[in-house]
Amino acid sequence: MCKILFQHSKSNSLPLSLLNELTREFNLISENPSINVIVLTSIGENTFCAGASFEELLAIENIEDGKKFFMGFANLINAMRKCPKFIIGRVQGKVVGGGVGLVAACDYVLASEEASIKLSELALGIGPFVIQPVVERRIGKAAFQSLTINSEWRNPEWALQKGLYDKVLRNVEQLDLEIKTLTDRLSSSNPDAIKELKRTFWNDALEWDKLLETNAEISGRLVLTGHTKSFIDKFKNNVKG
Repeated sequence: MCKILFQHSKSNSLPLSLLNELTREFNLISENPSINVIVLTSIGENTFCAGASFEELLAIENIEDGKKFFMGFANLINAMRKCPKFIIGRVQGKVVGGGVGLVAACDYVLASEEASIKLSELALGIGPFVIQPVVERRIGKAAFQSLTINSEWRNPEWALQKGLYDKVLRNVEQLDLEIKTLTDRLSSSNPDAIKELKRTFWNDALEWDKLLETNAEISGRLVLTGHTKSFIDKFKNNVKG
């Protein structure tokens, strides 16, 4: 078993450098024959992931930089789906925006009762385009539309019912106990069987290299529109105030 642990001072948000680092880690572990299962989690108990780094969204000045930033999410999602190991998500706290995409890209997800979710991209003026395929694959089109259009928080039970989570535990202690029980069992499984199962699980996503790049271009363009820039200006003024 291998654990991939990420952190950021801004509620575990994801700047491009961290997205690229996570992608490299998954690609590296993919080549390690001694590992069957990966646990993806983050530091702290309140927030699993706050999504895209707002500071980096504010700094985008052209379409090329916008696409480059959102390709960070695309590359990470593709690395996770192609990884021939089972990826277990340990979701100990709230999940926002792109973080929901990371959770959906896991093969099995265990969460605590604090792990509420929301998609806030539309309020920002863009949309969850890059994570749309992976989230919709996990929870279905109707639930994805609801989550996108109405950006209210959804509790862990909602996420469990829709299939984003596989099990919700009462607290972090029970979460970690469940993680250990599951990973101990999976660690002794046949790696060839896991590899073939992983390929079967994701055989509906073979065109995602191009699809996610196309969606990254859409997000990269929308982040520069007047509506989004107006939202960003208001955010800047609120920070200054």
